[in-house]
Amino acid sequence: MSFLFVALGGALGAVARYAISLIPVKTGFPLLTLITNIIGAVLIGFIVGVTNNKEGISDNTVLFWKTGVCGGFTTFSTFSLEAFNLFDNKKYAIGGLYVVLSCGCCILGILCGKKLASFIKF
Repeated sequence: MSFLFVALGGALGAVARYAISLIPVKTGFPLLTLITNIIGAVLIGFIVGVTNNKEGISDNTVLFWKTGVCGGFTTFSTFSLEAFNLFDNKKYAIGGLYVVLSCGCCILGILCGKKLASFIKF
């Protein structure tokens, strides 16, 4: 049953992300993506703030919003929450390493994926 809540939330998040991408903005800077990621980070922070240590909020509700909606909207929100938690728990070195590795490795991953795709004929 929990998969259904994640799937429904994920669909909602993905549709919202797509809707934002349709806003006509002319700039070389990925402004809409930045805005989406910031909204996602704010949303997951809000969800965690609302659901932590609260009685009566079902696990499926948390899965719908946190994993589903935020995950479908942007996984950057999850990354941001995890980095925040490391810094909040005074794990500065691990938090810094996580941020640097996440950003650096994901950018490198895009490069690798693009290179790999160039070898494949579609």
